[in-house]
Amino acid sequence: MKVLFRADEIAERVKTLGSEISSYYRGRDLTVVGILKGSFMFLSDLVRRIDVPVQLEFVRLSSYRNASEPQGTVKISMDIEGDIRGRNVLIVDDILDTGQSMLAFKRHLEEMGVHSVRVCTLLDKTYRRAAPIQPDFYGFRIEDGFVVGYGLDYAEQYRTLPDIYVIDT
Repeated sequence: MKVLFRADEIAERVKTLGSEISSYYRGRDLTVVGILKGSFMFLSDLVRRIDVPVQLEFVRLSSYRNASEPQGTVKISMDIEGDIRGRNVLIVDDILDTGQSMLAFKRHLEEMGVHSVRVCTLLDKTYRRAAPIQPDFYGFRIEDGFVVGYGLDYAEQYRTLPDIYVIDT
């Protein structure tokens, strides 16, 4: 494993993202939707850096199923519990890779009648992007490589590492 981003670099970037998001949503309602499990560390740190009122929701999407490549269709195994019609929604995830899961979930939220949907990811992985979607806010842009740590996993391992690493799979 090779360190890609150190914990101090991540913390500084999350602080900046919190400021950017706060500025964008100032004076508007905001519901932050965290995609579990990968986003939990990033989401926790990020919402503490957002200085506008935030409502939190969580969902679980599944496309990898313990593999290093997406496995086709996206399954929503845990959906939003609250009523988010008419709200401004910010989806927070650990990584935007092919974009297929994110695009499908974004469309799902639009069908629920939200006012707006934006996307924030810790990592914007551009190399394998297959869907027409880009993050509105992102921590770091990477080209390729399988990454773990700071919530990112490989087969449910490595999530608790404080840094982000590139590993060989």
